[in-house]
Amino acid sequence: MPKIIFVTANNKEIEVDAPIGLSVLEIAHQNNIDLEGACEGSLACATCHVIVDPVWYNKLEAPVEAEEDMLDLAFHLTETSRLGCQIIMTEKLDGLRLTLPSATRNMV
Repeated sequence: MPKIIFVTANNKEIEVDAPIGLSVLEIAHQNNIDLEGACEGSLACATCHVIVDPVWYNKLEAPVEAEEDMLDLAFHLTETSRLGCQIIMTEKLDGLRLTLPSATRNMV
């Protein structure tokens, strides 16, 4: 089964199984990873903001305009920021490395 590596704000690495077809947000919740997702993955907030390791960023599907708009609300935005609800796990993402920001902004 593919894996995801989550890096917490205090640099702790947590490697988890990542079932194909689930979003990063769903995988985080299944594994008690502290990734909020206030809108439950409906693309209406930025609380599932993750920072994708630059090595992995171009392997992801391009973000849609609505995701880019929501990312504008995220704290600690970077050039490789994405919303976890919009990254769907595939076999080619085995080993995906994501950093969790130290804060989120819940506007919901």
